[in-house]
Amino acid sequence: MAWDEWERLKDQAAEQHSTRMRLNHVPPEPSVSTQGDLRVDQQDLAAVGDAAFRLHRDVDRFSDHARVASQKAASGLTSEGYALGGALNHVAARWVDQVQSLLDATAHISNHLDYSRGAHAGDEVFVAGTLSSISTLDSGFDERTAR
Repeated sequence: MAWDEWERLKDQAAEQHSTRMRLNHVPPEPSVSTQGDLRVDQQDLAAVGDAAFRLHRDVDRFSDHARVASQKAASGLTSEGYALGGALNHVAARWVDQVQSLLDATAHISNHLDYSRGAHAGDEVFVAGTLSSISTLDSGFDERTAR
């Protein structure tokens, strides 16, 4: 490479990297919706909320069988003089506490997803209204500057 060619390439590179402003961005993907990045699929939320509700219902219904059987066995062992009866009764009491924690958690999930569905639907209406107001305002400015 000759010196003149080197100088010419340096000048071209300097012109390309001048101090002018360049905004970096990610080009939109063709498969991405033009509605925006945030999306809540109501069917998915409903499915998770429904699964949490069914789990809550089933745990509530079936967990009591274990509690009743454990307490009955604890009572029988205690009446026969076994110390294990008291320990089993303690386990049954802890079982009730743990089941209640699980029931509270599944109810919270179900209720929160129901709330989220409504909140996101309301947010969607608000955002759409705000954007339509902005486009109306923009068109008013466009009409005014066109005169």
